[in-house]
Amino acid sequence: VQLQASGGGLVQAGGSLRLSCKASGVILSVFWSKDWGWYRQAPGKERELVASFSSGGITDYADSVRGRFAISRDNTKRTVYLQMNSLQPEDTAVYYCLMRPTTWGQGTLVTVSS
Repeated sequence: VQLQASGGGLVQAGGSLRLSCKASGVILSVFWSKDWGWYRQAPGKERELVASFSSGGITDYADSVRGRFAISRDNTKRTVYLQMNSLQPEDTAVYYCLMRPTTWGQGTLVTVSS
């Protein structure tokens, strides 16, 4: 299984981005049964959980992004998304997707300018 993350880039504060994490090499029943997460790692900081999506469809968010970010999943496309709105400079980080327990995407850089 491989995860390909994309959608990062440079955006001004207040802007939006949508990250995608496409899974390849996984059948639909396995994709659908997994728990997913988006993490981020800012320079000099530890990787932190931003949003999660359980196999049962339950979502959860870090307090710092709740109300601004939304995680979703398209089973037919084998893709997990992170919609990020009202971006702030402190959201600048490399964002990683995780198919639990241990399959990581390669990361996509999000830079928010003030």
